Amino acid sequence: MINVQFENVQTILCLGSHADDIEIGCGGTLLKLLEQNPKINVVWVVLSGAGERAEEARRSAEKFLANAQDSKIVIKEFRDSFFPYCGEEIKEFFFELQQEVSPDVIFTHRREDMHQDHRVVAELTWNTFRNHLILEYEIPKYEGDLGNPNVFVPLTKDMCEQKIDAIIHNFKSQQSKPWFCENTFWSLLRIRGIECCSPSQFAEGLYCRKMTI
Repeated sequence: MINVQFENVQTILCLGSHADDIEIGCGGTLLKLLEQNPKINVVWVVLSGAGERAEEARRSAEKFLANAQDSKIVIKEFRDSFFPYCGEEIKEFFFELQQEVSPDVIFTHRREDMHQDHRVVAELTWNTFRNHLILEYEIPKYEGDLGNPNVFVPLTKDMCEQKIDAIIHNFKSQQSKPWFCENTFWSLLRIRGIECCSPSQFAEGLYCRKMTI
């Protein structure tokens, strides 16, 4: 298994359709990267957040980005579950984003994700940022669309606890959903930890389609 370091990363772009997507998909990875390299700048984009959800998204992002050298949090209000039908507006936003940031690494949704909003964001990420390292994250859900990640980020148990505690406490609006519980998040971290022989037993899994060495 190859060990890749990210010491030279200066700017990260995080893209999430909904208020808790980034945290669930790659929150532990971001905590680890920012601990290892506090000089990183992060642009954190949530495309669907309004009212209480926007407040949750901003509060959570601020917590995860506490160790970043600089950060910018962008919360849009595209209609939840209707991204395929708002494609022109969302694509225009991606074009604007392209003019504002040229990241070293992009975290975005997985292209095979069954949620229609997630797929749109994944497709537009690849359409817009053609010369960047793109890592796709995964989100457990009812549809059972988890895949086989080819990038693994081992996490300490403390990092996992920090990630899960932040998600549970920051997103009160989601607590009525049957999947939104600590066991869900611990289970996936444990499975990915097994797959990469993580010393702590826990890891996040990501998907990389192209990488230039």
